[in-house]
Amino acid sequence: MSTETGPAIDAEPRSHRIVPGPKGLPFIGNLPQFGKNPLAFFERLRSHGDMVGWRFGPNSCVYIADPDCIGELLTETERSFDQPALGIAFRTVMGNGVVVARGTDWRRKRSLVQPSVRPRQVRSYATTMASSTVELADTWSGGERIDIKREMAALTQRIAVRTIFGVDTAADAEAMGRAMDVAQQEIGKEFAGIGALLPDWVPTPGRARIKKAAAVIDAEVSRVVARHRDGGDERPDLLSRLLTAVDETGERLTDQEIRDETVTLYIGGHETTSSTLVWAWYLLARNPRVRAALAEELDRVLGDREPEFDDYARLTYTQSVVKETLRLYPTIWLVTGVAKAGAQIGGVPMPEGTRVWTSQWATQRDARWFPGPEEFRPERWGPEEGDSIAEYAWFPFGGGPRVCLGARFAMVESVLILAVLARRFELDVDPGVIEPVPSLTLQPDREVMATVRTR
Repeated sequence: MSTETGPAIDAEPRSHRIVPGPKGLPFIGNLPQFGKNPLAFFERLRSHGDMVGWRFGPNSCVYIADPDCIGELLTETERSFDQPALGIAFRTVMGNGVVVARGTDWRRKRSLVQPSVRPRQVRSYATTMASSTVELADTWSGGERIDIKREMAALTQRIAVRTIFGVDTAADAEAMGRAMDVAQQEIGKEFAGIGALLPDWVPTPGRARIKKAAAVIDAEVSRVVARHRDGGDERPDLLSRLLTAVDETGERLTDQEIRDETVTLYIGGHETTSSTLVWAWYLLARNPRVRAALAEELDRVLGDREPEFDDYARLTYTQSVVKETLRLYPTIWLVTGVAKAGAQIGGVPMPEGTRVWTSQWATQRDARWFPGPEEFRPERWGPEEGDSIAEYAWFPFGGGPRVCLGARFAMVESVLILAVLARRFELDVDPGVIEPVPSLTLQPDREVMATVRTR
């Protein structure tokens, strides 16, 4: 029988065994507790121990909280763990892109997509990131009231459209943006609710909405792909690189594969960065000391000029602000894998079919790895403390062979956007606590309104 309280977490050296988690219900297991508040539920599991048994519907699951075990899960993916079968909402939007593909199909797609986001390519996109942000900054004025969530979403959409599609019309960004908003909401609802257990053929209002949103996404991507193919000119954008990429057999990506990878890159380049920036402004507004330290670095490094790619390496405190934001509010908040035959973690066998879970949210707020875990303290990432952080105690981009291909893109984009805007302005976010809502990414539960203050 499951028990409500678990034993104390083992001290070093850590040895592991699976302890029972909260008691579940017949058939649906712990799904109601998980669906009510997934973030709180993962923190609750962490309080039971570093390896906790629970049930997601009828599925046997193990939650892991120790960074060494998390590292094993991430680095053994493909060899000892499979990608799980995700819900129909997720699959309808994402297709079978590199994020969800398996085995040889995943290796092929990764080899075709990876060259588009290598450091040299990210450098070429940095100018677009900075210039797009300058355009936004030029529209802001002191005393103005803005919705940060809306402003950051519009900005990162514009950057995504320019860098991925190589186009620059508001319609492209707006149509994709509206469809992605619907998709994100429905994926979150399905994942945390009873829809996660329903067969694909069961119709629901949410599934109807997701199909409609996916149709808009498909139409936009098809239109832009056709424009690229008809143009004939060589372009520097990500889509053009995908269209010309060939695998080791000389084959190119199919139209469906182009669509899937384009949507994957769009979400990585827009949704995740937008969310990170919203949380960064929220945290900066509530921590005047950090805001002052950020302003000091920007004044010292940039003076009166706008940032360029080479400034990224010099803006170490700005990088730390982004890293600390990702610690407290990781856009990707969970990782899961399905054990293959012979899999084990921490020396403990994982029966074939067991679904192993971990959460960036819960691990990155664990006081064992981050003293004062609720504090927003970018200094954690400085030379004096950064080296002492356990590997895989911080993993907002995943890790191992399936680490996020767009991690470098996202970090450079976040730092340059923050540098452009925080050099000129402070954003006084309205009082009140903003709660995170776990959907496809970790989103604020309401508008994030602020008053613009000119520095």
